[in-house]
Amino acid sequence: MRTFGCQMNKHDSERIAGLLEAEGMLPAESPELADVVVFNTCCVREKADERLYGQVASLKTLKTGGRPDVLIAVGGCIGQRDGTHLRKRLPHVDVVFGTHNIGSLPALLDAARQGRPSVQILDEGETFASDLPSRREHPWHAWVSITVGCDNYCSYCIVPYVRGHERSRVLEAVVAEAEALVADGVVEITLLGQNVNSYGRDLYGKPRFAEVLRAVAATGVQRVRFATSHPKDLCGETIRAMAETPQVCKSLHLPVQSGSSRTLAAMNRIYTREHYLGLVSELRSAMPDLALSTDVIVGFPGETDEDFADTLDLFQQIGFDQAFTFIYSPREGTPAASMPQRVPKAVIQERFDSLVEVVQSSAAACNERLVGTTQQILIVGRSKRDEDMLTGRTGSNKVVHVPARDVETQRLRSGSFIDVEIDEAQTWFLLGHPLNK
Repeated sequence: MRTFGCQMNKHDSERIAGLLEAEGMLPAESPELADVVVFNTCCVREKADERLYGQVASLKTLKTGGRPDVLIAVGGCIGQRDGTHLRKRLPHVDVVFGTHNIGSLPALLDAARQGRPSVQILDEGETFASDLPSRREHPWHAWVSITVGCDNYCSYCIVPYVRGHERSRVLEAVVAEAEALVADGVVEITLLGQNVNSYGRDLYGKPRFAEVLRAVAATGVQRVRFATSHPKDLCGETIRAMAETPQVCKSLHLPVQSGSSRTLAAMNRIYTREHYLGLVSELRSAMPDLALSTDVIVGFPGETDEDFADTLDLFQQIGFDQAFTFIYSPREGTPAASMPQRVPKAVIQERFDSLVEVVQSSAAACNERLVGTTQQILIVGRSKRDEDMLTGRTGSNKVVHVPARDVETQRLRSGSFIDVEIDEAQTWFLLGHPLNK
């Protein structure tokens, strides 16, 4: 199985894997060894589209080269968006399923085995497929969906069109799932939604995300994270819940997208530069140790030198711990795709490069302030680059590497907590040593 895109897709892939294992299947190490290949897709940016179509096209030789019985399924956001068009373009694909059809995948695969390739795209399905089996990537971590869909309709974003309207899950169901996960050994839960801050507006008439944070923390889980937040719905009540609840990690991903109020209005973000700066001030007043990350789009249609200067200034003022910087990618069917005044590619690249320099500088400075401090990290596994190092994450979501030889044998396993002293800071990670060898 290959997964593209956001945390919601990662969670969906765990449920797809759980469904297929319940059918008696086991994970395969490569497409060449698989009987079923599933792509769970993203269409937020053009590159994800290109990667998906390229990888699926390359599997045609698998079928024509002696394995005609291999089944290829494409789901997720591209499946939802393209439907029958996808099979016309890639006729060797056996199953196309949408974001609301995960539970139907085993039946669709059975039909394809019997020579009936199928496309199933529902406008809406069961709001939460919480009763589906799930094969978690890590036994100590779990995703918990609290909302699905989105009602914000940012002018550049395809998500509302492929995920549907925003719908919230009842609070009691969220808490019950969290309790079951804690009983199963989960120590870290990440709450998911396209806009978690507006949780409950459709069910209760007002947002109740602060209650979710406090209620999930009360289940006994050691860490609570969440994604993603929209600035227009981040309120004082949620900030207080974050500050007052020890289990809630002091890290926040708060996409700004632009530092220009004029550009934000064209993006339909429903907040201004001044509002965002005010939120950051309120957050840091309540949580001085908060790690703040963001998303930003460079080269949105009509972005002027002055608009970009506002973005650069905002980044210099705030000093983000991390920022995901994207070049604007037009998505067919969104209002921004038909906007005039496209910014020349050379100008976009120049702006992008200068912003990346500011991002890297602020990330390094934020990490440098942690040298000499004590941090509790959750071990997530061996370093991918150095088997002699263990990798963990702080509550503020900083990556920390520590020598494996210095860690007690019983704590080497992933999912363990250890206290470390930070010895050295790099731009995107920290180096440290355990305090109690």
